[in-house]
Order: sequence, then C-alpha cells, then structure tokens
Amino acid sequence: MSLRVLLVDDQPLIRVGFSAILTSQEDIEVVGEACDGQEALELAAALAPDVVCMDVQMPRLDGIEVTRRLLAAGSRAAVLVLTTFDTDEALFAALSAGASGFLLKSAGPEELIQAVRVLGRGDALLDPLVTRKVLARTAGASALAGETTPPSPAPAGDAAAPAPGSPARERDAATSSPGAPGAVAGTAARPGEDASRAGLTTRETEVLTAMARGLSNAEIARELVVGRATVKTHVSNVLQKTGARDRVHAVIWAFEHGLSGT
Repeated sequence: MSLRVLLVDDQPLIRVGFSAILTSQEDIEVVGEACDGQEALELAAALAPDVVCMDVQMPRLDGIEVTRRLLAAGSRAAVLVLTTFDTDEALFAALSAGASGFLLKSAGPEELIQAVRVLGRGDALLDPLVTRKVLARTAGASALAGETTPPSPAPAGDAAAPAPGSPARERDAATSSPGAPGAVAGTAARPGEDASRAGLTTRETEVLTAMARGLSNAEIARELVVGRATVKTHVSNVLQKTGARDRVHAVIWAFEHGLSGT
C-alpha cells in the first residue's frame, strides 16, 4: 500500500518539485496539494494522508499553527516540516506543535523521499545536528527546573509532555507543582523517579535511556541481549506510557525527567 502524502506550500513551483520527486517512487502517492494553512486543514480532514509535508510561512495560517490544529483534531498524519530557515525558533516551535520531522528545503531528493518513508512507518526524523540542539536545549531547561525557584507552567500544547489522560499526566496532577511534569516544587526530580510514576517497567526505562543515548532498535537489542521485536514492543509501551507522539518526543521526555543516560 502506498504512503499517502499531502503537500502544503504557498509556492507552486515548490509543490510541483516535491510532487515530481515523491511520485517517482512506487510506494508514495501525492493525494493533494494545499497553497495555504486553511486549505491544508480542509484537505487533511478530507483526504486522511499518512504524511503532511508542511511549509512554515504561509498565508491565512502558518505551518506551525496548522500542525497544532491537526493534532488537536485527532489527525493521525505525521507532519514533516520543510523550511528554508535553519533557526532554533522554527525547530522548537515545530516540535512543540507536534511535528515528527524537520527538514530543510535545501535537502536533496533522496533525503526528502527517505524522510517521508520514515514518518510514514511511524518513526520520527531529525538531522543529527538538529537532535543535538533539541537535547541541549531540553537539558538546559531541565537544569533550570531543578533550581530553588519553582518552574513556570509548561506551554500549552507541548508535545513532549505527557498527553492529557495519560498515566503520567494523572499522576503528575496529584503529586507535582504546576511546573515541569514530575518535579516537586523547589527540587529537582531524581533520575528514574518520574519513570516509575509514568508506569514504566525497569526494562522499559532501560530502553528509553538507551534511546536517549541515540541508539537504534538494533543497537538496543544487542546491548540488552534481546530480540529486535522485543525492543520494538518496549518502545511502543514507552510512547504510550509517557504520552510521547514519537521517538523524538520520547527522548525529549527522557531528558526532561533525568533519563538521559549521561
């Protein structure tokens, strides 16, 4: 079955180019094109794509707001943000909104094809340099949260936080301050403490820590001496219990909760 892709960009030539690249592959089908954010929402609802290739700056609604609204509406589409701007602001805004991938428009055709396939199979994609930026910023925020001044409330819609109704969110509501999830006011959360509250088993915590170290499923399997299928099951459980949308957001959760493995 082909991956269904929706292209969203206000520049016709960009859409034509991306469409030509993607439709050259037998396993990818471009099911629609939108020229602005509002049209993107309408087509996503009507076409139910697997992947949305999303521009950032567009008329009516920008790509970040469209991403946020898609997820709020319950869309199952994975959002790949494509931009000409290699800025931290665009990156973190996209991840906070719930995007599963971030790629510069200067990337080559093979990189675009691979990115769509990665997101289409339910994984997340970030360039290694981008990943380092994310983790460095997350680690810095976690350090600040451990100071004596209580942290401010987390931004609404932060995709890295446990989802509403998840075990982590419910337990945090009963035991935490309005600051970072799992942190007690005025103190830093102890590594592993939030993992236990989120309902992670010892093995799931080990897998999450390995993910935070940048290991692939195959590498985790070798390190823990288990099968790849077992690791995949543990990763799925980690995503469900932490409320993370994908692997990238699970790693962010790990850094926020002292499970960076460093």
